[in-house]
Amino acid sequence: MPNNTLPDYDLADVTDVSDPAQLHALASPVRNAILELLLERAATVSELAGALDRPKSTVAHHVSVLVDAQLLKVVRTRRVRAIDERFYGRTARIFRVGTVSPTDGGVTPYCNNDLATAAAESVPAHQADQLSSIVRHVRIPQEQAREFWARVLELANDYAQLPRGGDVVYGFAAGLYPTDYPALPEAESAAD
Repeated sequence: MPNNTLPDYDLADVTDVSDPAQLHALASPVRNAILELLLERAATVSELAGALDRPKSTVAHHVSVLVDAQLLKVVRTRRVRAIDERFYGRTARIFRVGTVSPTDGGVTPYCNNDLATAAAESVPAHQADQLSSIVRHVRIPQEQAREFWARVLELANDYAQLPRGGDVVYGFAAGLYPTDYPALPEAESAAD
C-alpha cells in the first residue's frame, strides 16, 4: 500500500528530546533547516546541500550530527555507479524538547524560541504587507491549555501534509505561553 502522506517514509509522530547531544544537534539553524526539509520527503546529502545552497561537506557534517543524535536515520538507499546513495529521514514528525520534571510530571522547556525565529523570518512579509498573524489572550486552566495545544499540533501536522506546489514556501508558527497580561475578575452573578 503506497504512503500517501508526507513525508514519503515511516516515522514516529512525537519523540521527547532531552539528551544533551540531541539538544546540541537541535541548536543549529542549519540542522533545523535540514529537519524541516525532511518533513517533505527523504533526501540525500547532495539534495539537501542544493536546497540549502551550502557545500556538500558542510551538510554531510550536519547530517552526521543529527544521525548521531538519533534525530535522523537512513530510510533507504539507491545504488549509483557502484556507490550506495543514502536517503535520510527524520525519526519523528515532532521533536518535543524539554526535560521531564519528576515533581509534577510536566515538561520544562529547554530550547530555542521558535516564535523568535518565526518573527525574524516574517519581517520581509510584514514589510511587504503579506503577513497574516493573530495574538489572543485567554485566562484558562493549565489542563485546558494543554488540550488546546494538542489541537494546534494536529493543525500543524495537517499543514505539513498539504500537497506541495507553487513558488513560495509559507511558514506557519504557533505558540502558547503564560503571560502577565491583565484579566478581568470573575463576572458577578446577576442577582435580582
